Amino acid sequence: MSGGDARQSGSRARQPGGLSGSGARQSGQASGGGPGHLANGSGDEPLPSSLAEPLVAFERHLAAERGLSPHTVRAYVGDIRSMLCHAAWCGVEAVTELDISVIRAWLATQHAAGQSRATIARRAAAARAFTAFAHQRGLIDRDPGPQLGTAKAGRHLPQVLAIDQMRAVLETGADQAPAGGRSSAPGAAAVVLRDTAIMELLYATGIRVSELCGLDIDDIDPARRTVRVLGKGSKERVVPFGQPAATTLDRWRSAGRRLLASDASGPALFLGARGSRIDQRTVRRVVHARVAAAGWVPDTGPHGLRHTAATHMLEGGADLRSVQEILGHASLATTIAPAPSLTPGELPAVWEPSFTKIGGSLASAWPRSRLLMSVSVASGRW
Repeated sequence: MSGGDARQSGSRARQPGGLSGSGARQSGQASGGGPGHLANGSGDEPLPSSLAEPLVAFERHLAAERGLSPHTVRAYVGDIRSMLCHAAWCGVEAVTELDISVIRAWLATQHAAGQSRATIARRAAAARAFTAFAHQRGLIDRDPGPQLGTAKAGRHLPQVLAIDQMRAVLETGADQAPAGGRSSAPGAAAVVLRDTAIMELLYATGIRVSELCGLDIDDIDPARRTVRVLGKGSKERVVPFGQPAATTLDRWRSAGRRLLASDASGPALFLGARGSRIDQRTVRRVVHARVAAAGWVPDTGPHGLRHTAATHMLEGGADLRSVQEILGHASLATTIAPAPSLTPGELPAVWEPSFTKIGGSLASAWPRSRLLMSVSVASGRW
């Protein structure tokens, strides 16, 4: 969609420039002191230029060419810095000397240091990405990455709320909102309106917390009740939402946002207490607080709301392809994962070609899933 390139500049997405200190500061990095010895997290271990320069080029490749998020870039760069520190300790002086034995030895030190299976799996993936990049750029003659085994990380799904639990959370937030958005403390009233809109939008769309924080005012189309989202890999998608989310968004935009706005606000849709674009930590705090306010509902965070939304859609009869497109999943397996209540025998019935490919249009497929992740049709939230 148009505008995708322009949205990469400014406060929405800050891609790392050179090899910054934060990009290298990953916990559990191997230091130059030897294999098995982990750095204290400072990331200050010097690398020879023959190893440091390919690392800088790899960082630029991840950010500019692959369009990965700054968080993913930092994680991968930290992992590869750790691997190259270990390689340097082993006597490797240039990337051309990097082979499978060095990489396996590095991963073995991570296991011996007590790193989790998920961490080791991610670091192996980072190593494969780096060796593939090095081979493509002619830095190594043969790519050793494919020789690495694929570690299976244990999958931990967040707490998924039942429909009545989600209804209780949203209704608790609605009860807290002051009438007309006015109170003796306008700033506090604005925060309540903001938090209510955040909760409704997260559940109504299933967007990621990073995507919500990156929203601008003009990303919302009130007439069509859609939101334009910039997801992973800088991919744009348009997601519809229901009337409850539309109502709370309108209240926040018309009566709440102006009370928090400042010179630092820019086009950001959701603002922090000081007027700048809201950050992910604040959103997580909001979600946990709203869930706790319901009293009897098990704790969950923004990612739990995303899984809850996906589960309720699938259980409500939505087809998998539409849900995959709405959530911005690259793999259909990721879309299926949050719905443990659907048995393997039920999934093919949900995923019938007769209604998964209706002209390839999300809009034409959407009526089948009017649940729209807003509790349920019966509850009146859509």
